[in-house]
Amino acid sequence: MKQSSRNIAIIGSGLVGSLLSIYLKKMGHTITVFDRRPDIRNVEFSGRSINLAMSNRGWQSLREVGIEDEIKKIAIPLDKRAMHVIGKPMYFQKYGKDGEAIWSISRGVLNRKMIDLAEEAGVEFRFNEKVWNVDLPEATLYTGESEKGEWKAYNYDIIFGCDGAFSRVRHKMQRRSRFDYSQDFIDVGYKELSIPANEDGSHKLDKNSFHIWPRGTFMLIAMPNIDGSFTCTLFMPFEGEVSFESIKTKEQATSFFKTYFPNVRKEIENLTGDFFKNPTSAMVTIKCYPWTYWDKVALVGDSAHAIVPFYGQGMNAGFEDIFALKQIIEKHGDDWGTIFETYQKERKPNADAIAELSYRNFMEMSSKTADAKFLLQKKIEKRFAELHPDKWIPAYSRVTFSNKPYAEALAMGDAQEEIMKEVMQMPDIESLWDSDEVEQKILSLL
Repeated sequence: MKQSSRNIAIIGSGLVGSLLSIYLKKMGHTITVFDRRPDIRNVEFSGRSINLAMSNRGWQSLREVGIEDEIKKIAIPLDKRAMHVIGKPMYFQKYGKDGEAIWSISRGVLNRKMIDLAEEAGVEFRFNEKVWNVDLPEATLYTGESEKGEWKAYNYDIIFGCDGAFSRVRHKMQRRSRFDYSQDFIDVGYKELSIPANEDGSHKLDKNSFHIWPRGTFMLIAMPNIDGSFTCTLFMPFEGEVSFESIKTKEQATSFFKTYFPNVRKEIENLTGDFFKNPTSAMVTIKCYPWTYWDKVALVGDSAHAIVPFYGQGMNAGFEDIFALKQIIEKHGDDWGTIFETYQKERKPNADAIAELSYRNFMEMSSKTADAKFLLQKKIEKRFAELHPDKWIPAYSRVTFSNKPYAEALAMGDAQEEIMKEVMQMPDIESLWDSDEVEQKILSLL
């Protein structure tokens, strides 16, 4: 159903804001994007990022507006995990079936590209213009240099809040009656580190792997960039025996990397420098409802549902919001009230599901990936899935390599976990794991 052209403002020029602007511009609307920050294309990156893992949902959303091929040029496919466990040689875990991969992309490189593509489509960006207030019933926003200074008023037909976990737009919605809101910080923070390219520009580690050093209460990950470098992220408790708080000197940092990450010893100088140069950042899960105000204002992406990054789905979930919104718009045309109501009812259960899955994956990645029992369970699941692909799709594959609802992936994953609890109790499971007996047991429980 065709829409009448509307004058629309988007707050936030990040990944979700810039993709939404391309979608809405191609639908024939007039789009202005406001951002309090300077244009990211003219500044150095902040040292406060985790490389992005683009998967099926993200690619589907980019494909819908014809920019998938452009973005693949700045991404690297990763078809496996490379596990760096102390006392063992490095080993690999395939993610899915042959041909299935997640794609590593630098957040800054992707954001710059998305803004370029949005401008090419005819979107107007207003950088260094902070939104201080939003009049929700009137869809009017107010910008200015300071909270107490003079403000400019801009009136729009519709406003989208794509301004992240600490959204100004959501803050205004929170002050209305019957608005549910929660935020939950985990006691683990993260710090961006880096491994530079070899002198010839090649990668120092396998470039088609997602590298993980699981160490129980903390872990290091590394994802490749197209320039030969790796963006690493150290996840570690803020306080405690081994924590960000406990490493105060260069000597302590050097000792930490030598003790726990022996196979990156050559990079210690670089890692130690980054450790003290880059900030330690917090991670939060934010849930709220409703996401919309009548037919005037809507939240998209992290402003509606920020999640911890351990399933690599934050960006993918935000992009999927936009894809879903487009499908709903095509059904309801100019009825923005129905569009917004349908959007939030459809997306909220899925946002809650991926928040739960992401938190669980944090527990899995930091401790269980080095646990023999867990690895055996995964081997059994993988074998059964290969024998019966119509009966068993692993939760990770449902989330990462399909576009089925996140809520379905969570429910099916819980059901499979109950089955595997029984299977793992079978006597002598370590030697029986690839037998017909185990296969028949799982079939009987399905």
